[in-house]
Amino acid sequence: MSFRATNPFSATLIANHDALDASGIEQALENATQAQREWKMRSIEQRLPVVERMGVLLRERRETLALQCTLEMGKPLSAARSEVDKCATLCERALQLGPRALAPERITEDSLGAWRVEYQALGVLLAVMPWNFPYWQAMRVIVPNLIAGNAVLHKPAGSVPGCAQLLHALIADAAADTDVSPALAPLFLVKSDDIEQLIADPRIAAVTLTGSEGAGKAVATAAGAHLKKVVLELGGSDPFIVLADADVDRAARAAVTGRTVNGGQSCIAAKRFIVSDQVYDRFLHVFSDAMTSLHLGDPRDPRTDIGPLATQDMRDSLAKQVEQTVSAGATVHAQGKVPEGPGYFYPPTVLTNVPRNSPAATDELFGPVAPVFRVSSTDEALTLANATNFGLGSSVWTRDPDQAARFVAGLEAGMVFVNEVVVSDPRVPFGGIKQSGMGRELGTRGFREFTNVKTVRVAE
Repeated sequence: MSFRATNPFSATLIANHDALDASGIEQALENATQAQREWKMRSIEQRLPVVERMGVLLRERRETLALQCTLEMGKPLSAARSEVDKCATLCERALQLGPRALAPERITEDSLGAWRVEYQALGVLLAVMPWNFPYWQAMRVIVPNLIAGNAVLHKPAGSVPGCAQLLHALIADAAADTDVSPALAPLFLVKSDDIEQLIADPRIAAVTLTGSEGAGKAVATAAGAHLKKVVLELGGSDPFIVLADADVDRAARAAVTGRTVNGGQSCIAAKRFIVSDQVYDRFLHVFSDAMTSLHLGDPRDPRTDIGPLATQDMRDSLAKQVEQTVSAGATVHAQGKVPEGPGYFYPPTVLTNVPRNSPAATDELFGPVAPVFRVSSTDEALTLANATNFGLGSSVWTRDPDQAARFVAGLEAGMVFVNEVVVSDPRVPFGGIKQSGMGRELGTRGFREFTNVKTVRVAE
């Protein structure tokens, strides 16, 4: 098997990259295991310089990294630059957050001695990462876990191997500059069929995956069979709720950003728009006009708002979901057809009168398609928002603090944003509930997820 990179704008092959064979896998596993045994014995302060250097190199190599991302997955160049910048910011903030998150905690003292809790490394992690944010998703696993004393085997998505190679060349250079073994965070080009066997290997201490619901269940099952810790960041069908007292124009403009971030190919993109009957018409007018004014084109062109979807399969799957939803009775309010010509494009599309059992209501739409639902009360809005198997992010728009508090308490999601679109930030936990996964990345909890929470008592 090879990792095949195709340019989604031109639909032409960029390169093939060979997967590791059995001996390559064994060598990477053994090297990481040996390197981690020494690494975990260093103090947190001794682990920080490599992360600091990674942040510097990310800013220096921003253009090269961004262009590769644009070529392999169609992300507009400006957005690709922002992704690299966000990774650099993660490195910088981790230098302060990591030591605080991992510092021993004194619990109490009594007449016989003292109690404390320490956070110690688990070992070698297997990180199965996606294609939609090829740098950010990988770095938000690698950075906190290197600081925690773990090693990370990074298995990238098959469609973005060039991004992965550039990232790991950067990590290797940062390691060389700071006298750190690059075996602590190697590029791990393995086939998906190898993952279950790898999880069973006693040298793998834990596993994390960002991907589909099906992949998450398969990884969780394999990890559970061997009693290994797992963190899963899966899909989402995030509600974007606009109540009657909201600033409608502001909410509608934000809704466009929330729906089309990364071309709509984001787990935390707003995906279901639930709007009070009293402001529905105004919201739909502003939202639809803004969506249809977005420019599709070459992701290297600064005028482009939305590039192609990452793969032909992704584009075709989205088109099928729209077709099935329309066949069930929905109305295409704007756009809604695959354009002619090369590239895996799908235009920003708004759907109304969406049946509650159609794909646009029940499934995750991974692309710039927005179903808009009219509701007659706040009770109906909250019920519809929770009527999904997913529970990742959510956004509610209201000027009423009491209504905001009600939705914060009532929404079944790992994250609730009031009068803002959902974003990830290195300083706060990221993750969901229900079929959106388990565990948390980022924030202090992200540093601690793959640690042994060790209780220590020192008696006199």
